[in-house]
Amino acid sequence: MSQMPQQAAVSKCPSCEEPLESGDRFCGACGYDLSAVPARPDDSPTIALNGAVPPPSSAPDGVDWPVARDSDGFGRPAPVHAAAEVPGTDSGGSPLPPHPPAAPPMPSAAPPMPPGTPPVPRTAPGPAAPGVRFDHPAGPEQEPVHGPEDGREPDAYPREPDAYPREPDEYPLQAPDPRSAAAPPAPAAPPASEKVCVACRAGRVDDDGYCENCGHAQPRERDHMEQESGPVAAVSDRGLRHHRNEDAFSVGCTALPDGAPASVAIVCDGVSSATRPDDASLAASRAAGESLLAALPRGTHPQQAMHDAILAASHAVNALAEEPETAREQAPHQNAPACTLVGAVVTAGLLVVGWVGDSRVYWVPADRSAPPARLTEDDSWAAQMVAAGLMSEAEAYADERAHAITGWLGADAYELEPHTASFKPDRPGVVVVCTDGLWNYAESAEEMAEAVPLDAAARPLHSARVLVGHALDGGGHDNVTVALVPFPAPPQGAGSA
Repeated sequence: MSQMPQQAAVSKCPSCEEPLESGDRFCGACGYDLSAVPARPDDSPTIALNGAVPPPSSAPDGVDWPVARDSDGFGRPAPVHAAAEVPGTDSGGSPLPPHPPAAPPMPSAAPPMPPGTPPVPRTAPGPAAPGVRFDHPAGPEQEPVHGPEDGREPDAYPREPDAYPREPDEYPLQAPDPRSAAAPPAPAAPPASEKVCVACRAGRVDDDGYCENCGHAQPRERDHMEQESGPVAAVSDRGLRHHRNEDAFSVGCTALPDGAPASVAIVCDGVSSATRPDDASLAASRAAGESLLAALPRGTHPQQAMHDAILAASHAVNALAEEPETAREQAPHQNAPACTLVGAVVTAGLLVVGWVGDSRVYWVPADRSAPPARLTEDDSWAAQMVAAGLMSEAEAYADERAHAITGWLGADAYELEPHTASFKPDRPGVVVVCTDGLWNYAESAEEMAEAVPLDAAARPLHSARVLVGHALDGGGHDNVTVALVPFPAPPQGAGSA
């Protein structure tokens, strides 16, 4: 591989003492050809140890270096010689052609110009750069500034700086806009209809969920959800271990035909081993909630309305199995979309619950001296072992198969058997509707009652947040969803304090 010819290492220009950088071939200040610099001798001191300057003599390299003057008149050390005063050779050893005379350096301060004279462009000290054009073209009474293309050396200055009779036509200069000196405007905020980045608060979020300004990935909408509808509130969180939230809920309030208030809460948990579990839980919760809110005002008994709502949720989940998106996502080890469901309807004097799967409903009285209760039975392997008398409850739930469900909503489910039950509590309290992401950390009714805040009936949204925090503090191994419904149903318009 060819290489560049080597030259002696010089730290300063021999002509003007300007500091040099490694690899410079010409001095940036005076234009001196550095390839003509001979190698310095190994030991040629210019000042003796006693401080005396030795008499001039021929240097070992055969070049007589002129003695430097003290100053060039501008406070800078004067160059010891011009570039052409020292003979040199090119990289091949041939003598260099004579150098053209260098232009005088530009003074640090330009002489005063007559009033009204346009400014002349400034250049750095040193020889005029060939091919440089000034901002103003030559006027009719001024000789042009020459360049190398016409065979003449470029002039350092215009010959008559005051001979500009008119504004130039070829390159008119526009006066600077005072607004351009102001700070650059901040990036325009996205329209209110578009999502704004949670990191920079300025960028628009694209369809892939990333900020177009700073590139941050945005949290998905279902990672954490909260909703309050009258006296009912629900909170759902992805948890600390799952990559997405496969839970969903639906809450609402309506009125019975006699005007009595009714509150509804539905909570669904997607089956992780199935295809599209997040879509299954969302479809089931919406279908069940809409069915209840439509049936109760018509006079349907709350328990029958709950049964019909579970069937409507089942149909919605079954329909997902026929969608092309399911076929594209389904892996060989996955089943059809599936989820569990649990719900509660609270009227003035009646509490109705319904479920399929292992999500639960707890009753927590306002008077904590009264016993709480769990109102549902799991469709799970552990519950079957306990019901058959084969294991105690502690033994069954300690088994690794404890949370294997035996009932769910989905196209591949066994014969659907919705469970419903009705209760008439004799005192006020709060109904806790939750997935196993919460009750894993408060399994018994007593543990759940201890985790529920004392003012849960008055502040259901705050209390739902507290319960989700309880699960996250315990480890957050699963998605966590909880809905709180005060009992009896308070008058319409009541909500969290």
